[in-house]
Amino acid sequence: MKVIGGLLAAFGLVDMIGSFIGLDVWGEWIRVDLPDAVWSSTAYIEIGIGCLLFNMGSKGPVNVDDDDSQGASEPSVGSDGE
Repeated sequence: MKVIGGLLAAFGLVDMIGSFIGLDVWGEWIRVDLPDAVWSSTAYIEIGIGCLLFNMGSKGPVNVDDDDSQGASEPSVGSDGE
């Protein structure tokens, strides 16, 4: 997931930089004609989805025996005023 997210975010950056210098990545490279409302925000959508996928891939597997899960149900020492 991290690799796909990173590649999609990098593609979004190329798309954004290309739009500033007059390069239409979707129209010239991929040969897809997008409506103007979608075309103006494709770079932001690609970067957003890429970052989302990258962050989803950064999370490790959920460990049931994690200390945080046990600490919430057990009272801490000295919490009863002693």
